[in-house]
Amino acid sequence: MTQKILSFCFLFVQSFLFAQQTDIVDFKTAKVDVVLRPELKEVGIDVFYEFEVLKDTDSIYLDMRTLNTYKVYQQSFKGTSSYTDKKIILKSNFKKGEKHTVGLATFTNPKKAIYFIDWNKKKGRKQVWTQGQGKYTSNWLPSLDDVNDKIEFDFSITFDKRYEVITNGKLLKKESPNDSLTKWYYDMQQPMSSYLAAIAIGKYKKKEATSKSGIPLEMYYYTEDKAKFEPTYRYTKRIFDFLEAEIGVQYPWQNYKQVPVKDFLYAGMENTGTTIFSDSFVVDSIGFVDKNYVNVNAHELAHQWFGNLVTAKSGKHHWLQEGFATYYALLAEKEIFGDDYFHWKLFKSAQELKVLNDGKGEALLNPKASSLTFYQKGAWALHVLRAKVGEKPFKNAVKRYLDTYRFKSAETDDFITIVEEESHQNLADFVQTWLVNPQLPDDFYDFDKLLTHNSGINENLYSLLGGMQGAPAQVASFRKLKTSKESATTCINISNIFKLSQNESAKKEAPISEELLVNLTKNIPNDSPLISNDVYKAAFATNNLKVRQAVAQTLNNIPIELKTDYESLLDDESYVTKEAALYNLWVNFPADQKKYLDQTKNVQGFNDKSFRILWLTLAIVTKNYSGHDTPKYYQELSNYTRSYNHFEVRQNAFVYINELRAFTDQNLADLVNGAMHHNWRFAKFCRDLLDSIIKNPNYKENIQRTKKLLTAKELSFLEKRMKN
Repeated sequence: MTQKILSFCFLFVQSFLFAQQTDIVDFKTAKVDVVLRPELKEVGIDVFYEFEVLKDTDSIYLDMRTLNTYKVYQQSFKGTSSYTDKKIILKSNFKKGEKHTVGLATFTNPKKAIYFIDWNKKKGRKQVWTQGQGKYTSNWLPSLDDVNDKIEFDFSITFDKRYEVITNGKLLKKESPNDSLTKWYYDMQQPMSSYLAAIAIGKYKKKEATSKSGIPLEMYYYTEDKAKFEPTYRYTKRIFDFLEAEIGVQYPWQNYKQVPVKDFLYAGMENTGTTIFSDSFVVDSIGFVDKNYVNVNAHELAHQWFGNLVTAKSGKHHWLQEGFATYYALLAEKEIFGDDYFHWKLFKSAQELKVLNDGKGEALLNPKASSLTFYQKGAWALHVLRAKVGEKPFKNAVKRYLDTYRFKSAETDDFITIVEEESHQNLADFVQTWLVNPQLPDDFYDFDKLLTHNSGINENLYSLLGGMQGAPAQVASFRKLKTSKESATTCINISNIFKLSQNESAKKEAPISEELLVNLTKNIPNDSPLISNDVYKAAFATNNLKVRQAVAQTLNNIPIELKTDYESLLDDESYVTKEAALYNLWVNFPADQKKYLDQTKNVQGFNDKSFRILWLTLAIVTKNYSGHDTPKYYQELSNYTRSYNHFEVRQNAFVYINELRAFTDQNLADLVNGAMHHNWRFAKFCRDLLDSIIKNPNYKENIQRTKKLLTAKELSFLEKRMKN
């Protein structure tokens, strides 16, 4: 019993010391030499740290969550080392004020935080990329998981010379140790938290630009995607210049690089000076209409100030990163797309928050809050704060906050105190309402409050979004049409609005937003077909891509009177519209299925191939269409489940093959492989589908045959799944 108590006390003291290490030692710089063996998923690290002792102590540590072997090859102090509790512990008689160095060599096969894509496949991208936030850089690099520890990292990386190697900082030089390898040397000048360390390796080309302030902008793309470069990176320089001016603080890093990667975990990640983003956002000009990189581009760039320059001290203050990045990304979109777009996006996020608000809600200072709270409620809090204190005090406060805590970490009170000083206002009520309280006041969502001009109007949702001239107020006003008992009257009113939207002089007197038109289109009553058909014709006649898309997505049962108009949707410059229109036309007019398939047979769509996969499925099941091409079409569809494809392509293929009940043994093997994928959303989809197939007795023999196609790890996974 005594031994157990002593052991517990030792662990408690050790954990306490670990948690408080930022007060004991300051790691200043790290020179990191990286060697990768991607086929074996191996990482070799040689890192040389400089640090200063802040308090007397007998031990310090570096986090290392995954480790095969390590060696301390240099140290400026006498002492020993050990590996305990996923930490490399350095023991010595450290004294306050001492400056030391230590060099470590580590070797590991990390299971996360660094990802080796397609290296053991004949086809595929063959990439290496990292994701530190939420996954911990210490899985592959001896470092410090505490975000409050900021270190200047200089990376050198040795890799196959046929690939581009990108990491934080400025490229100093490249050397060739032999005919097959290149060593890349990068330099950083300022410190950062270790979760922001990044590596991206692949076959890329790049184009460069320069910001107004002289910052080099490097934009990478796949060699075959030259035609997609412009729509993918559209507005990049404009976003950069806008944010630098709007924030009022010069971009704090040497350059800014952006790199698309395959099968990324998120939309993007704001590694210091090096944003890695999902190649799903690599689009052509048609794809830009419905799925573009603009918001992600602006969001990740804003993090270079809010998160990278000044980091939230703990999860409680996470909104200082995500709320700010979300808000400033919206401001950048406002600069590009206009006020209506800005107000409409804020309105939609407010509606999402209302669902949360109608439940228990979530406080913005709750470290366990959802992404919706940190991102959207955080952005709203800043929008309200700006309106409350005024634009000039708000901007001055943001600039002072960033200057005061640059290359450090901060808490919410640090920011609020500065805003109070700049605005000469007491913000206690704001803090209580927006940061502390889980729920927002009910009258925040009260549209009638705007109409009656009640007191407190400035904190009403609609007044904060442009008043009656703002798109959300227009929508709220005309939504009352939907509740009208007179569908005919509603249709006539909506039709008149569509016609007014095409009248230039009328538009100047009473601006009608695109968002209003789209919202109305989605709410056209269909219980009076003769009248509603005229409304749909008016919607078609607007020639507005988004309005016509709303028709494609909502008018599933197509009246014969609208057939010709509806067929014109197949020619719209939108993959989303084309896909919805093709399916609905194919369902509604069987006699013309061949015509629709012929018209769209060369459309590929987004990178997720959702359009192409739908087309293949329809071609396969359409009677007397594909003929001798049916096996070829099925083979193409079937091949999209293979592991060398992007996970979004695979998921779309699995959905349609499941609908066809046409799984081959290879498809099932691919499904097992997908269930073990590093992207948890895709893995969950595959596991759920796999479980349903396991329960289906019709697939019993197929599953037995599939086992022969699996690796030992995949087979073990499947057998465990079958026992559940």
